[in-house]
Amino acid sequence: MDTHILLVEDEEKLARFVELELLHEGYQVTKSGNGREALELALREPFDLILLDIMLPGLNGLEVLRRLLREKEVPVILLTARDAVMDKVSGLDAGAVDYITKPFAIEELLARIRVALKLHKGRNASAQGEEHAHQEGVLTWGALTLDEPRHQVKYDGHEISLTNREFLMLKTLLENRDIVLSRETLLNRVCGYDFVGETNIVDVYIRYLRSKIDDVFGVKMIHTVRGVGYVIKSEA
Repeated sequence: MDTHILLVEDEEKLARFVELELLHEGYQVTKSGNGREALELALREPFDLILLDIMLPGLNGLEVLRRLLREKEVPVILLTARDAVMDKVSGLDAGAVDYITKPFAIEELLARIRVALKLHKGRNASAQGEEHAHQEGVLTWGALTLDEPRHQVKYDGHEISLTNREFLMLKTLLENRDIVLSRETLLNRVCGYDFVGETNIVDVYIRYLRSKIDDVFGVKMIHTVRGVGYVIKSEA
């Protein structure tokens, strides 16, 4: 089944351009230029991803986002003005998975769509109780368990002391296993989109995790994909 994207953009020329590019990539596209209409569509139909402009007639894009995510789970990428910093922050706080500023290169938008779809697929897999995920916020990998409610990590019953960011890094990798996550993606997930610094900070936290898990228990948990990022594979 084709991946179905809802494109919510009231600037007709831009909407048509993005629609044609999405169709060329093999996506199924539904367009809307009105916030209220878009919300009704999104609640009624099972879209795989939503591209959502913030400045919309009928209903502001941020309000569309808030109301939508109260009812269902779907990845939303915001289309924002370059200087709308607070809109970006508000959108991410409300549950958007990413944002892209106008004007943007279509190649970048397509890449962000691919990443968002992969991450959402990974979260759905874990939520459905596959081997690497369990109910009640507990993730497992071999003899390792990560208990989010208790903020606790154990390997074969031995507790591992992690900082908050190390815990978030491990949790993000476990939730998206078999998906190679770039340093930028990991940095955004762990440190936040407003973090100012180099992506090599991710390498530091990965090194800390390896020293506390891989080196201590003699396992190969976190794999490096050279030039891309890091991944935890399903097989322990």
